[in-house]
Amino acid sequence: METQRKTAIVLGATGLTGGILLQLLLADDRYEKVKLFSRSTVGVSHDKLEEHLGDLMQLEQFKSHFTGDEVFCCIGTTKSKTPNKTVYKDIDYGIPTTAVKLCRSNGIPTFLVVSAMGANAKSSVFYNRVKGEMEDAVLAEEIMNTYIFRPSLIGGKREEKRMGEFLFKQLMKVVNLVLAGPLEKYRSIKPEAIAEAMLTVANSGYEERIIESDEIKKIATESD
Repeated sequence: METQRKTAIVLGATGLTGGILLQLLLADDRYEKVKLFSRSTVGVSHDKLEEHLGDLMQLEQFKSHFTGDEVFCCIGTTKSKTPNKTVYKDIDYGIPTTAVKLCRSNGIPTFLVVSAMGANAKSSVFYNRVKGEMEDAVLAEEIMNTYIFRPSLIGGKREEKRMGEFLFKQLMKVVNLVLAGPLEKYRSIKPEAIAEAMLTVANSGYEERIIESDEIKKIATESD
């Protein structure tokens, strides 16, 4: 009996991790359609691809098109790119929480979202607190298959220049050599590993809803 092929929804496909995930989904025969919701086109032409362009701050406008089997939310910004804290929260909290509510209302059973190491709704650090509040709101919707990925610093080349982040990544290449055992989860992680782990978990499941950085790497390695 032929297995029914799925429809995936991707938020954040114009970003580093989301772009890699998009390519994996397009190459995966388990998916017949990949829907993208973003402000701008990814510039990719493919028979599976369906793009919906608009303001993600108003994601509810796409409700009638927000249908499928799995939602991969790779939305995220940085302090340097979005220094205004209100706008930052609108992106990192507002978009994922609206997306998971759409999952609930449209009956989508699987929601996977990229958060960050250190996420904690009670943190005194604004950026960690926002991620933690987002995680709590996502879990509160009780989508059947909910997975939260908490990567450490994400390596890889971005189109925009972030000098501070670049210098920190160079430092982390050295620091990674001494981070072992319980400290291994603090090592920087490649976006390819996050994308591969998300795809694996979406299709195979995982025993925990929150997946820390070292576990993300293990899942990605085992899927190779």
